[in-house]
Amino acid sequence: MAGYDDRDGQIWMDGQMVDWRQANVHILSHAMHYASSVFEGERAYNGKIFLSREHSERLHFSAGELDFQIPYTVDEIEAAKQQVLTANGLTDAYVRAVAWRGAGEDMGVSSARNPVHLAIAAWEWGSYYGDAKYKGAKIDISKWKRPSPETIPVHAKAAGLYMICTTSKHAAEAKGCSDALFMDYRGYVAECTGANIFFVKDGEVHTPKADVFLNGLTRQTVIGRLQDKQIKVHERVIMPDELESFEQCWLTGTAAEVTPVGQIGDYNFEVGALCRDVAEDYEQLVRA
Repeated sequence: MAGYDDRDGQIWMDGQMVDWRQANVHILSHAMHYASSVFEGERAYNGKIFLSREHSERLHFSAGELDFQIPYTVDEIEAAKQQVLTANGLTDAYVRAVAWRGAGEDMGVSSARNPVHLAIAAWEWGSYYGDAKYKGAKIDISKWKRPSPETIPVHAKAAGLYMICTTSKHAAEAKGCSDALFMDYRGYVAECTGANIFFVKDGEVHTPKADVFLNGLTRQTVIGRLQDKQIKVHERVIMPDELESFEQCWLTGTAAEVTPVGQIGDYNFEVGALCRDVAEDYEQLVRA
């Protein structure tokens, strides 16, 4: 399989469509050295990007949290994403928008004089967790913890915040797991490396309060759909020792969509009716 740097297709970069293999940046781009980059992961279904505008708005918000301004409006980003889908002949696809501080006059921690760039790519991408979407994912527990909001901009979708996600997922995969679950700096259950988490007990849903991690758009969507069906949702502090008492579990995220969980560490969960219903409801919603 060709690497992501060696494919046919077009990538939108700074207002122009560029051949996939020529979509490159300078080695002294500030983002490569100091993680001054924000991004969005989105999915298109039947030619329409689900919650597209909300993703573009969050991209702007994230950039602001990192003290830079994207030189394209939300409307311009929306148009560019459609151009990318059309140029690559895609209807069902994963869409990646990324904005970063490039190479310029500054090459230290400060980068106020460096230009800000924006690129958008799209490609076909199946189930994020493979057959775990049907069998239930196996999840490791990370040794790392989600930091305090006093230390990082926790609500930005910023590249640098994924450093511990990469190391945690590598460790999980080495154990035969699909992903890893983080606790936060207080010891509370938080999220997985690229997905939010939900639990079921006695017909009610419990999910960690999104106060130190990204409040995912898929998370928000699923909570709203559950509430519309009069299913009680508790957004609250969840302690690690509560995992044993939960009956069902699933993950949510743009890439993950709704994926059931069969195991976290030593705790097992059934892929139950509510979990399946949520996954089917989400699938119908995004393709409506």
